[in-house]
Amino acid sequence: MTREKTHVEDIDRGVFDKKNAFEYSKISEKGLTESIVRMISEEKNEPEWMLQKRLEAMKLFYEIDNPIWGPDLSEVVIDDITLYVKPKSKEENNWDNLPDDIKQTFYDLGLPDAEIKALAGISAQYDSEVVYHSVKNYLKEMGVIYINMDEAVHKYQHLVKKWFGTAVEPTLHKYSALHYAVWSGGSFVYVPKGQYVDIPIQSYFRLNAPGAGQFEHTFIYVEEGAYVHYIEGCSAPKYNVVNVHAGAVELFVREGAHLRYSTIENWSKNMYNLNTKRGIVWKDAHLEWVSGSFGSRVSMLYPASILIGENAKSDFTGISFANDGQILDNGAKSIHAAPNTYSTINARSISKGGGECVYRGLVHFKENSKGSKANVNCESLMIDSESVSDTIPVMIIENDDVDLGHEAKIGRIDDTKIFYLMSRGISEEDAKAMLVRGFAEPIAKELPMEYAVEMNNLINLELIGSIG
Repeated sequence: MTREKTHVEDIDRGVFDKKNAFEYSKISEKGLTESIVRMISEEKNEPEWMLQKRLEAMKLFYEIDNPIWGPDLSEVVIDDITLYVKPKSKEENNWDNLPDDIKQTFYDLGLPDAEIKALAGISAQYDSEVVYHSVKNYLKEMGVIYINMDEAVHKYQHLVKKWFGTAVEPTLHKYSALHYAVWSGGSFVYVPKGQYVDIPIQSYFRLNAPGAGQFEHTFIYVEEGAYVHYIEGCSAPKYNVVNVHAGAVELFVREGAHLRYSTIENWSKNMYNLNTKRGIVWKDAHLEWVSGSFGSRVSMLYPASILIGENAKSDFTGISFANDGQILDNGAKSIHAAPNTYSTINARSISKGGGECVYRGLVHFKENSKGSKANVNCESLMIDSESVSDTIPVMIIENDDVDLGHEAKIGRIDDTKIFYLMSRGISEEDAKAMLVRGFAEPIAKELPMEYAVEMNNLINLELIGSIG
């Protein structure tokens, strides 16, 4: 029996809610079965080892229960979800060659313009498959590889087979197992030793199909002394049925390398965002996370840095905005598994209209983490009396020669600041909006200009109707 209890009452999100006709060249039946897993693998002409990984993960999915902590996931009924939707388009390297409706969607989202102005390479996925991919020639000359993940399984099997599923393991939780059973699309990035990619590259994931899931896999491997900035964007129009996003991001930052990973997730409010992101960081390497989480009915996302080399470093900077009917249960993890490692977590959240924001984080100093340091700073802003904000930090300390700092602040908009701004001729509505944008500014300044503007626009959309 199909369940249709998800009802979405939402603000007008403009282009982000634009729907195309639900068309496809191939689609799976609803639910998760061995025949569906085999169909996806056959569609991609995968090697036998990848099919076996999928089948093992499918078995795990049915063995692992939903988490007993966090938001209620009972609405996610896998038998009601379509797990694979292949669009009516093959991968192109010219926007004009895409079908008109898909092309217009990406034009409306501003991707072609961003490619010209700010990016060294771009990939665009529509439902379950990448439909556009382009990379500047100079990156190819540097030896940088930026292709879709399905292609990498064939062309760079030696690297994928060795590391695939090692940062994000299928056994991690129920939805990482689901991901590995039905993953499709995503990006593969390889940066050779010593190469510095001075302009960001971006992948964008758009889910158009109602009642479907998106399960892209991002795999980034940065060799010794190299640098790259990777940007990820996500969006979907709203429907009154459950959609699911259970992607996986695996990052490998080798000795002395530096990876900056930025993302703005702007899912519609019928989406269960059950994404998993983890990075392994070697000696003297640096992993930066910059994260903006908007939309989605429920989000459970905790990017993790696993510091396995001496002097490895990670920084997480993130913001969440929960509106009416939303639970954004987000945070970050840093696992110190080597001496003299260093991590920072700077998380901010905004809730309004009865929305619920939860910071759920972990700092784990392992036995061999002597001399390591971590600092966690969580700040939550509630715009009204109906909203909810919680901070749930977990600290595991197995070495007494470490330094850990944690600070959490939860509060409402300061009436004295509102009064001061109003005394200067600013309306109450504009004064509150200014304070909210100021609260988010430390996150915005970490993003490239185009994406900071997008984040501020999303905040403006969320603020509509909340003030006054």
